Amino acid sequence: MPNKDEFFLGIDVGSVSTNLIIVDGSGEIHHKEYLRTQGRPIPAVQSGLAAIRQAMPNIQVKAVGTTGSGRQLAAAIIGADIVKNEITTHAVAATHFRPDVRTVIEIGGQDSKIIILREGVVTDFAMNTVCAAGTGSFLDQQAARLGIPIAEFGEIALQAENPVRIAGRCTVFAESDMIHKQQMGHRVSDILAGLCAAMVRNYLNNVGKGKEIRPVVLFQGGVAANRGMRKALEEELGCPVVIPAAFDVMGALGAALLAKDHIERRGQETNFRGFTVSEASYSVGSFECPACANHCEIINISMEGQLVARWGSRCGRWEVEQGAGSLTPHNAS
Repeated sequence: MPNKDEFFLGIDVGSVSTNLIIVDGSGEIHHKEYLRTQGRPIPAVQSGLAAIRQAMPNIQVKAVGTTGSGRQLAAAIIGADIVKNEITTHAVAATHFRPDVRTVIEIGGQDSKIIILREGVVTDFAMNTVCAAGTGSFLDQQAARLGIPIAEFGEIALQAENPVRIAGRCTVFAESDMIHKQQMGHRVSDILAGLCAAMVRNYLNNVGKGKEIRPVVLFQGGVAANRGMRKALEEELGCPVVIPAAFDVMGALGAALLAKDHIERRGQETNFRGFTVSEASYSVGSFECPACANHCEIINISMEGQLVARWGSRCGRWEVEQGAGSLTPHNAS
């Protein structure tokens, strides 16, 4: 039987948000933090840890997993047990929520992805990290242009009576088309509904191109909070779209679940440095390795002046174990 007195931490560090989550042995969520990264991932992680310690002061974390674009950095500063990519963690979280899921649509602030699963196994995926027209930042920009709080975007879009068609192939065309529709006198709700539909078309024509999208479809990521987007997806796909309760922290949830499985299978102690990490002083530096023509950029992470992690070399020459505190390359003579 799962032990509900054991807790596991998952951290997802992205370009827009940093998410932390605490689950117990059964996978039930006990606490979550959704923070803005604001270009400062280390302070964001520290703030999240401090908030968890305040909310759950006596918690004992048995394992930690990290994911997201800043997963290596987060792992270095907290002492993670596993480091996994976003496709893996989002798929694990989706199947935890709905074992029968067959398609995962994830739209975040700066990127978006689609994951195809069959019988709980990832069979295909695609990511979009280039065009902002298929991400949450696109909606943020247009809401600001219209003077609409992003939190009210979806509700206003649902009030549309005659949604306008807006070119959504790229942000430049979408913005100019939206301004044209405003000048023609269309209602704001109709324009917002048109923007949702344009974003869905952009997503399906780029990220989802060539993918066999079958129900059950899960919609996750920060944009899933937008009810107008959910309606637009359902109309375009012709099937219901399910939004999980932890839609905004699914990457962190998957990382926590994978960390739990990792520790239980290996029967080992966690590498987690503890919540005092939230008070530690960290510094990040880099240098260019002159050993060969690759000229790799080597990243150094130091805590309280002591090296705790390093990565970046293709050959592994400069890699050190977490907490090793050595500046000597592996194969130095």
